Amino acid sequence: MRQLLLLVAALVPAVTHAQTTDKTLQRIRERKSVTIAYRTDARPFSFEDGGKPAGYSVDLCKRVVTSLEQQLKVQPLAVKWVAATVQTRLDLVRKGQVDMECGTTTITLSRMSDVDFSNPIWVDATGLLVRRSSGARNLGGLAGKSIAVVAGTPNAQALEDALKKGLVSAKVVPAKSYDEAVALLEEGKTDALAAGRVMLLGMDNKFKDASLYELLNDDIGYVPYAIVLPLGGTALRPAVNRALSQIYGSDAISDIFRGTFGAVKPSPALLIMYRLNTFPE
Repeated sequence: MRQLLLLVAALVPAVTHAQTTDKTLQRIRERKSVTIAYRTDARPFSFEDGGKPAGYSVDLCKRVVTSLEQQLKVQPLAVKWVAATVQTRLDLVRKGQVDMECGTTTITLSRMSDVDFSNPIWVDATGLLVRRSSGARNLGGLAGKSIAVVAGTPNAQALEDALKKGLVSAKVVPAKSYDEAVALLEEGKTDALAAGRVMLLGMDNKFKDASLYELLNDDIGYVPYAIVLPLGGTALRPAVNRALSQIYGSDAISDIFRGTFGAVKPSPALLIMYRLNTFPE
C-alpha cells in the first residue's frame, strides 16, 4: 500500500503539469486569438515591413494559425503580434506572455529546460561575413583580428568552438543585437560578423555599401530554427507540428519560400528537413 501511495505521489506532478500546459491551447480556443512574438531585426526570417511583421518565419506561422483554425474549429482566429528581441524572446514564452515565438531561435538542449520547440522550420549553418580589406579567405585568416557576434546565441557558441578547434586566436566581440553587430563591423571596430548564413545574406540593406563585405565559404556551426512554445505544451506542440506537416507536404511551403527568397532554391538539407517532418495522419 505504501509503495502504491509513493507511485501515485510521483505521478501527480506529471499529471498536474500536463493539465496546466494543456490550458495554452484551451485558452487560444476560448479567446479565439493567438499571441505570437516576432523578431524585428532578423531579416529575412522575421522583421518589420511598413510597421507589420514579415519574413519567412512570420509567413510560416500565419499558415500555422490557419491550420489551428481548422483543428480547433475556430474561425477566424485573431493574431496579436508582439515585438521581441534576442534578450526577451524566450522569456515572453516562458512567462506565458505569448503563445509562441516565430523568428530565428535555434533549438538547443539547454533551452529545452525553459521552453519547448516545434519541429524544425529551417536548417542553416553559422557563417562569417568579413570586410574585404581584411584579406581573410577563411576562419584561419581572421587570426589576430576581431569578430562580432550576438551574445548568448548558438552562433556565439559555434564561433567559440570553431576558434578553439582550429587553434585560431581571434577576439570575439559580443553584441546585444544584430543591428549592433552590424554597426561594429561597419564602423571598423571588428573585421567580421558571425551569424546564420542566410541571415547574413539578408543583411545587405543594413550596410551603407554592401560591396565592402563578402561571405566566406566556411560553415562553422549547425543552426536548426524552430517555433518556440511553452514548456510541456502537450496539446499545443502536436497541433503546431500537425500544421507544419500539412505545410511541408503541400505547395504552401513553396509559396512561403518563394515569397521570401524569390528564385533562390532551397538547399538539399532544407528539402530533406521538410520531407522528414511530413507525417501521415
